[in-house]
Amino acid sequence: MKPVEVRKLGLMPYAKALALQTDLVTQRRVGAIPDQLLLLEHPHVITLGTASSTNHILVGDEERALLGIELFETGRGGDVTYHGPGQLVGYPIFDLKPDRCDLHRYVRDIEEALIRALGQFGLQCGRKEGLTGVWIADEKIAAIGVRVSSGWITSHGFALNVNTDLQFFDSIIPCGIRDHGVTSMQRVLGVEIPMDDVCEAVAAEFEALFHGSSLVEH
Repeated sequence: MKPVEVRKLGLMPYAKALALQTDLVTQRRVGAIPDQLLLLEHPHVITLGTASSTNHILVGDEERALLGIELFETGRGGDVTYHGPGQLVGYPIFDLKPDRCDLHRYVRDIEEALIRALGQFGLQCGRKEGLTGVWIADEKIAAIGVRVSSGWITSHGFALNVNTDLQFFDSIIPCGIRDHGVTSMQRVLGVEIPMDDVCEAVAAEFEALFHGSSLVEH
């Protein structure tokens, strides 16, 4: 079994996280490190995936600047999304070889790990046919956008709304989906959720699906 090292990185600017992922992907490709799961939060940022339309950004540059929201184009799949404080972002840097070289299965496994982790807090979550992510009824609680580079090394990952200020989602059409809203653990449960508790639950479920893990803080 391949180990998974989980790194809790706190609040990290998006550009710094992109650079870290690039470095770790290179190291993972040559076998210098084991699989990694980065758990962190970002300052306010809108990111554009490879399937994004700028029409899904509902604020102009001036308003976005006033709100303190950065804008980045990324190499992940998917459409436009928002990251910010109170949202747990996870970046798995995994080598899917030799027996997990199936992108569809990989995304479903991420969804499953998050569904199980949220179940630890009494939340009944699931999937929505034809759409990616984790849902509570018609509201998305976790978005997923991944990238698989040469050698089947993964990067990017998921964004789970824990204590997220959901008003910031008004600046975009999340994932290009107009018909459904977004929610958070705090909104559904009615209390602020300790981020460390969520990190522990997510790490445990990734351990179960992607083999043994060790938790380290930096």
